[in-house]
Amino acid sequence: MKVKTLILAYSLLPFAAFAQITTQYNPAEAFSNTFYTYPGNNSRTAEGRPGSAYWQNRADYQINARLDTLKQTLTASETITYTNNSPNQLRSLWLHLDQNIYRADARSKFTGAGYSFNESTNGYDIKSIYILHGSDKVKADYVISDTRMQIRLPQGLDATSKLKIQIEYQYTIPGAFGNRTDYLNTKNGKIYEIAQWYPRMCVYDDVHGWDTLPFLGSGEFFLEYGDFDYNITVPWDMLVAGSGELQNPKEVLTSKQVERLEQARKSDKTIMIRDVMEVNDPASRPVQKGMLTWHFVMKNTRDVAFGASKAYVWDAARVNLPNGKNCLAMSVYPQESVGTDRWSRSTEYLKGSIEHFSKKWYPYPYPVAINEAGIAGGMEYPGIVFDGINDKNKTLFFVTAHEIGHNWFPMIVGSDERRYAWMDEGMNTFIDVYASDEFNRGEYAPKRDSEYAGNQGNPADEIIPFISDPNAPTIMTPADAIQEKYRHPFAYFKPAFGLILLREQIIGKERFDYAFKQYIADWAFKHPTPYDFFRAMENGAGEDLSWFWKGWFYNNWQLDQAIKKVAYTQNDPSKGLEIQIENLDKLVMPVTVEVTFKDGSKTYTRLPVETWLINKAYTLKLNTKKEVSRVSLDPLHALPDSNRQNNVYTLR
Repeated sequence: MKVKTLILAYSLLPFAAFAQITTQYNPAEAFSNTFYTYPGNNSRTAEGRPGSAYWQNRADYQINARLDTLKQTLTASETITYTNNSPNQLRSLWLHLDQNIYRADARSKFTGAGYSFNESTNGYDIKSIYILHGSDKVKADYVISDTRMQIRLPQGLDATSKLKIQIEYQYTIPGAFGNRTDYLNTKNGKIYEIAQWYPRMCVYDDVHGWDTLPFLGSGEFFLEYGDFDYNITVPWDMLVAGSGELQNPKEVLTSKQVERLEQARKSDKTIMIRDVMEVNDPASRPVQKGMLTWHFVMKNTRDVAFGASKAYVWDAARVNLPNGKNCLAMSVYPQESVGTDRWSRSTEYLKGSIEHFSKKWYPYPYPVAINEAGIAGGMEYPGIVFDGINDKNKTLFFVTAHEIGHNWFPMIVGSDERRYAWMDEGMNTFIDVYASDEFNRGEYAPKRDSEYAGNQGNPADEIIPFISDPNAPTIMTPADAIQEKYRHPFAYFKPAFGLILLREQIIGKERFDYAFKQYIADWAFKHPTPYDFFRAMENGAGEDLSWFWKGWFYNNWQLDQAIKKVAYTQNDPSKGLEIQIENLDKLVMPVTVEVTFKDGSKTYTRLPVETWLINKAYTLKLNTKKEVSRVSLDPLHALPDSNRQNNVYTLR
């Protein structure tokens, strides 16, 4: 969902005297050997990689849908080809029915963190379901429970076999209250944002079996991968922007628009496919009556979504990917969003973000990426994102980078968003930081600011009120169990900042990047768990990080490094300096010690986290003959130290 980029800004705070504090630190607790409760296996190795016996089921979709703009309904027929790659026979199948969250009796209405809409629809109206198993076609025996549907098979689906499910259905499209799927009026017509629009397979895996957590609103999605072949039939005057690649451009576009698209494929500058003056011109459509069917294909994806409107202005440009490959970035938006300070730079932002993420982490795998302007205001799907119709330059850059960044987490790395929101929102916010740093040589990153606790602040300081809140959840709390006021701090901010700490303060950039990129490559289009990620980072970087996962992800432990005493050895500056450092709270971190001499020069000493394996206090001895004016810990304020007042010792 929508988020401004997490940013770091370093600034020194005033120093003052401090009192003696009793330490809460327990080395045996911080460094205990009980973090990993099970060994690796042939499916998921102890190295944090898919093993030789890793398996994953598959769901391929063929969908034909029709949009009725008078009744505000979507009617569709769907064929799912489901492949059981597991070693088990399946006696039933489970599907998500996400549109049922809009029903008046939806379970989400009764949760503290879920979505409670003032308006409602009837959800899915299932017309028929048939099972095709071999040459047999039978009417399905199914049961609907809120946003899930169980299909009870007449005979089990054996390992390494497949069947087809045919579903006819219809639903009323939620209006502006739909949040993730909706429509709204503009001066030139309605904009439809269509998502969670077809019954789709639940994940069956080696971790939970069938993953059937209901859709309650906050928790997002966990889906199988497959190929999508879908047709969207709309009135002749509408454009459709859909996940994947348009298969029949000559049927739904004018010859001029087809030519402009080809120009865009070769251009680093944005090319107008349909400009604002053409929006209400019937000649901008290949026919002037009836219905048109738009045909899209997207391969090896977990989902598809689309936007549709007669109000769209449309532009596009080439995206340059690693190894000489290219794809197409496109934006569709209404006349109200046109302007040099608004959506006219959308494709530039989209292109720049994709190029950065592809070069830095993993190549973008799809032929097209679309930024669509509507009321959803920040929602991500493979190959298409829904962003705010009123977003302006800086806001639009941040939301575009964040939402398209979700194509890496969780669209490429297919984690379970409903259980572990941080594995998509936190990881994505983390990669956003570096995208904003590099975009257009820092156009939108002169400082690193944060939306969570004040602008242009220091996240190391901003995080402290959240982790010191006794009512706060932990990062590992399931998405729907996090109160709204804590959602951004603990799904976005804290995990992202934790990864920045790992990269910049604990592991180092080179080792972190190697491990992180290997994790992405190993789990691309697969389903990792948090433990797979933890193990992958430890093995790739060569560090035991269980102390960090325990303190930062599973708990809200706080950090308080302190200088207890500074003295010259034997009271003689020529014989060296002794600095006594304490760890006063439960979290541990490496220690950076800055010594400032009276001549203005400085020296830095880095103590590793192993300093605290046994010690609650440690005396650092420096061989120096110069007189000292000040000693400080964490001089750049990079660590979330809860009490900076005891980080400085001034010598008279």
